[in-house]
Amino acid sequence: MRDTSGTNISDKRTVSRLSRLSTVIAVCASALLSVVGPTQAAPAKDPLPADIPDYQAALDAVKSTDVRNAVCRFLRTPVPTDSAGGPVQTIPETAEPCQGLPLFTIKDPVALNEITPGFVAGTTPPLPTEAIKLTQLVSSLSTTVNGRNATVMLAPTQGGGWHLAAVRDGDSDAAHASKATLGTFVFTEPQIRGWYQLKLTTVEPLNDQAREGLGGQASVSLSDYQKLVKARYADKLPGSEYDTKGYSSGYSLERPDDDAPSSTLLLAGGSGTALALAGGAALLHRRRRATSR
Repeated sequence: MRDTSGTNISDKRTVSRLSRLSTVIAVCASALLSVVGPTQAAPAKDPLPADIPDYQAALDAVKSTDVRNAVCRFLRTPVPTDSAGGPVQTIPETAEPCQGLPLFTIKDPVALNEITPGFVAGTTPPLPTEAIKLTQLVSSLSTTVNGRNATVMLAPTQGGGWHLAAVRDGDSDAAHASKATLGTFVFTEPQIRGWYQLKLTTVEPLNDQAREGLGGQASVSLSDYQKLVKARYADKLPGSEYDTKGYSSGYSLERPDDDAPSSTLLLAGGSGTALALAGGAALLHRRRRATSR
């Protein structure tokens, strides 16, 4: 059937229906984009501790000449073989500390997360945001230098940024910390040098010390892990009777005492030039006690 203009009426109805359908599709697509679009264009920032603040400052620090020279001075100095009670060995200043050493670069820093005192005390709930905290950044070297590797440790600077805290012999800290993946976090229980991976609310061991800390279990819930560390350390927190009577330095977020030479540190002062090489763990122990006091 045709209208007076000669156009087929059924064709006109088809065009009209298609036009209305196109309008509906366009409106639905617009509504869908308004919901999905912002999420895809600007994903929510991860609020967990692995989100490193002022990361560009950290990158600038590990790439700086001062930090590289500090690492070179560390690598040029033989690891002390004295017992834990041995004297602190001063690292001499040199005009060109990297001269004659093989070429190396310092890798991009990664987060070093540790369990928090509140989590240990049981005063905070067993949630990832409460259980672990970013305390330092660690970087290892791109290659061994004269058979040695080293870990650069950065500490947060008051007011923002990062600065050299120490250079540690070996690269185990950085190697473990680098195992964090998208959606998982790696943290340490420094008192036993245990390293763990946190997947949602499941804790899995990454080294022998951590497996021993979990009693040989392949994994535990974050809630059960909190019970374990509370039983181990809650009565040894700073201010506890165990601490005030001098039995130990109390619970601390600092590194534990290790056996030499793995505890060998290049200690950096505020100027970045006051450097000393600790022979064994004695210096670390003194620093921890001074800190707790």
